Amino acid sequence: MIELLRSVPSPFFAAAAAGSTPEPHPAMILPFGLMLLSIALAPFINKHWWEHHYPKVAMGLGVVPLLYYVFVLAHAERMLHVAHEYVSFIALIGSLFVVSGGIHIRVKGEAKPWVNCAFLFIGAVLANLIGTTGASVLLIRPWIRMNKYRITAFHIVFFIFIVSNIGGCLTPIGDPPLFLGYIKGVPFWWVLEKCWIAWTLAVTGLIGIFYCFDRRNFLRAPPEVRDAETHKETWKIDGLRNLVFLALILAAVFIKYPPGLSEALMIAAAVGSWFLTPQPIHEANDFNFEPIREVAWLFVGIFATMVPALDYLEVHAGELGLQSEMKFFWFTGLLSGVLDNAPTYLTFLAAALGRHQLSLSEPPDVREFVAQHDHELVAISLGAVFFGAMTYIGNGPNFMVKSIAERSKVHTPSFFGYLVRFALPILIPFFAVISLLFFSPWRLF
Repeated sequence: MIELLRSVPSPFFAAAAAGSTPEPHPAMILPFGLMLLSIALAPFINKHWWEHHYPKVAMGLGVVPLLYYVFVLAHAERMLHVAHEYVSFIALIGSLFVVSGGIHIRVKGEAKPWVNCAFLFIGAVLANLIGTTGASVLLIRPWIRMNKYRITAFHIVFFIFIVSNIGGCLTPIGDPPLFLGYIKGVPFWWVLEKCWIAWTLAVTGLIGIFYCFDRRNFLRAPPEVRDAETHKETWKIDGLRNLVFLALILAAVFIKYPPGLSEALMIAAAVGSWFLTPQPIHEANDFNFEPIREVAWLFVGIFATMVPALDYLEVHAGELGLQSEMKFFWFTGLLSGVLDNAPTYLTFLAAALGRHQLSLSEPPDVREFVAQHDHELVAISLGAVFFGAMTYIGNGPNFMVKSIAERSKVHTPSFFGYLVRFALPILIPFFAVISLLFFSPWRLF
């Protein structure tokens, strides 16, 4: 795709040179809506057909905005930038998928509810050190194994809530939106300093809700499953050499120049891990490339089709009436649930800076904004990270966890099942409490 765009004659890049955001026709948001509906409904309507043809659907819908931006808006540079973001995205989650798949955590026995809660809390902390993608891929398989006699959909859902999303709210490494903020000039330790109270309340609160579900599930299990002496948990970790490759990937995240070096190092780490990991470890993890293949194809369509939606939103952001932290939290959050949360974060951060006559492209302006209007940035940060858990497409690891679980023969909710049965009744009221505590006139923090 990148080479195709490079070959377009220079007049097509004229609009991009000016640096302005193009304003697409509202009808161009339709392919994104069709992409979401396809992901949500096609597996219901004809699962067999969808499993064989979803790459064609993603490419077919994705090519519509590509051609529109190149030949109608004369803004091919916009799609070239998105293509680079996609390559970086796949290089990161793909390399983390391969390297984490070379680490096998052996678990025997059946976990009690309190052990599950401790595991989720550890996963939430770990997400800030190796990213939500790394933590998700590393821990989802042992999570399934330690609950194999009584695992249900809510085990997968709460894992996505806590480990794949909300847990990674303390460092720029934790979640892509926060890393983009760091690149734009937000200090590295700002998130930990300003968001740790919200992180603590959110993580412990959701773990508390999970405990109620899991305790009920555990008490319904047969006595032999609940017998602690018969099913004592034992742990062993194999493949620790992959920690070196994991460190290389995390170091590569911070390399900005020369272009392409970061992605090349990530791919090199993945290749090294694949060839140096003993085959029995991959076999023990039931490792295969289908989950990352599915994510790669689906996000081709998502990245391409969401461009008109994001650009239209950015152009008309001033019409949303974003005058309060509460609105920033909810608007950033709700759109992060259906759009990729990283570009949504940047869109609303740009809108917030614009309210104060500041520019996102100027690091001194970003630093001034952080110093004088930090609570608006807290609202945007929490909205982007927390609401990434609302749907399977809100954050990259979500679909990957679902795919790995399904390959392990674990039932997972459908797109709408996840949204209607879990995200809406659990997360929305929970986030309402968070918003009252942090962004209302009666806030406590």
